Amino acid sequence: MSDRLIFHIDVNSAFVSWSAVEMLKNGGPDLREVPSIVGGDPDSRRSIVAAKSIPAKKYGIVTGEPVSSALRKCPNLVIAGSNFDWYVKCSRAFKAICQEYTPTMQSFSIDEVFLDMSGMNLIYPDPIATAYEIKDRVYKELGFTVNVGVASNKLCAKMASDFEKPNKVHTLFSNEIESKMWPLPVEDLFTCGKSTSARLRSLGIYTIGELAKYPVEQLVMLLGERGAIHFHNYANGIDDSPVLQETEDAKGYSAETTVEEDLVDIESINRLLLAQTDVVAARMRADEGKCRCIGVTFRNLDFVNKSHQKKLPEATDVTDIIFETAKQLIRESWHGEPLRLLGLSLSDIERDGFEQMSLFQDENKEKRKALDSTLDSIRGKFGNGAVQRASTIDTSKNINRRNQ
Repeated sequence: MSDRLIFHIDVNSAFVSWSAVEMLKNGGPDLREVPSIVGGDPDSRRSIVAAKSIPAKKYGIVTGEPVSSALRKCPNLVIAGSNFDWYVKCSRAFKAICQEYTPTMQSFSIDEVFLDMSGMNLIYPDPIATAYEIKDRVYKELGFTVNVGVASNKLCAKMASDFEKPNKVHTLFSNEIESKMWPLPVEDLFTCGKSTSARLRSLGIYTIGELAKYPVEQLVMLLGERGAIHFHNYANGIDDSPVLQETEDAKGYSAETTVEEDLVDIESINRLLLAQTDVVAARMRADEGKCRCIGVTFRNLDFVNKSHQKKLPEATDVTDIIFETAKQLIRESWHGEPLRLLGLSLSDIERDGFEQMSLFQDENKEKRKALDSTLDSIRGKFGNGAVQRASTIDTSKNINRRNQ
């Protein structure tokens, strides 16, 4: 075991679990125990699977696919609408417990964190017992379960937390990589999606262990130098990235999704982008913030990230304005390549409540602001699936496929 000690703590089926806690309070079913998804209105073509229960996974349902497709796979699927205000409360409560154990915590997403427990041995001499303590506290105090991965780096901690679920603690130290990680299929390696794993299988690489032993110079032709080094290092459990402390105010608001099925058309991209916009814009409005900068990030199959952002002439918190700007950024920077990851960020946040007045007030903007306020209120009470945004149902309208 190295001197570093990293925990990765991940809420099991977060949106489903958080929705289940809320529904159980009102006498509803436990969504975690049945095939279920969180995904909004099944009659809306733009609704996608935001999260799935472990029983739903057995039907082949994947995050990001249309709700209509999920229903074809499992006609008895239980569908719950999203309640982002509630999710934010659950996330903050979960992270507050985690942060009691170390000052160095990185929020990796709304439902997962990294804790740097290095040097904490005088306070917490038994790391495994500490991991169980955190896991059990979250369940006892908040009502949902987490997995905890314990390792000497972030990669191995995250891989460990993805072993058997739910409500488990797993370790993956350097002396355990060969027995615990190498037998796994190569697509189970963090960041190795279906397209990359298909390329690797063309070389006869089916397991993480086979990738770890494969000559890295021969991988370059298939994955490029950057991708070859990245995946070869990961297969060998090598990762020296630090646990980064970030505050939401410092970085603004963001949502990032690694999809299980590659995004290959503008309609799929915009459908996911709209869902992300709804989440981050609502969070920003809840904190009484407005953004002056909107950015998109995406990752292709060669593991190359591209980012594009735009400064606005005035700060905004209007969902439609943010979404239209994000679509424009995608249109300008995406060239049709399949995508594994899509992200949206809002930055340069203003909170002073001042808004520049115009002699020619934009009546449509005022109507959209009123609409956002109404939707936030309804969703806060009844969940995100209670109402649909008519102005953005057809996310592909007037969108060109390429950079034109």
